Amino acid sequence: MTDERFLATIAAFDAANASDPREIAIDGALRPRELVDAERLSACVERLMPGAPVALRLAARCQHLERWKIQRSDYPQGRAGYLQWRTALGRFHADQAERILRQVGYDEETIAEVRRVNIKQGLRSDPLVQTMEDALCLAFLEHELEAFAEKHGADKIVSILQKTWKKMSPRARELALGLAFPPPVEALVERALSG
Repeated sequence: MTDERFLATIAAFDAANASDPREIAIDGALRPRELVDAERLSACVERLMPGAPVALRLAARCQHLERWKIQRSDYPQGRAGYLQWRTALGRFHADQAERILRQVGYDEETIAEVRRVNIKQGLRSDPLVQTMEDALCLAFLEHELEAFAEKHGADKIVSILQKTWKKMSPRARELALGLAFPPPVEALVERALSG
């Protein structure tokens, strides 16, 4: 059973993400990108862990809360700058989520759990954090890989797919193998997994 506080929190996360100025076309209509991404991530978590704990379901909906507010271009080029940006984003998302969770009256334990999942503390050792990583990987593969592949060379895509695959649990890999890709992307996936 879903309680009113949970629904109010999801609504608050969705309202924040609905302010995303970046839009994507979904079924012929433009929608805020981060709102769509949050909905997709929630769906991936549900596929990976039906009936997931509340903290994980909340974390899925706010994993990239208001992401557009911290631009990659504000950080130095290269891997070090990229990692600085990702670290800053993780803290920002966790802080924004914590603010909303406090406003709706969640307890300290739930707030800490959502924060821990948001910043991926305990990756590989904590099932909730690993499920979040799996969901992020699945959402990328299912919804972003095709467009990403159109912008980058085959070798880069193969490398990214191999790195993504290494991060995923056996359950997530099983679900990923069931995804349908257009033939050019399917060939890249097959190449990545055979190499």
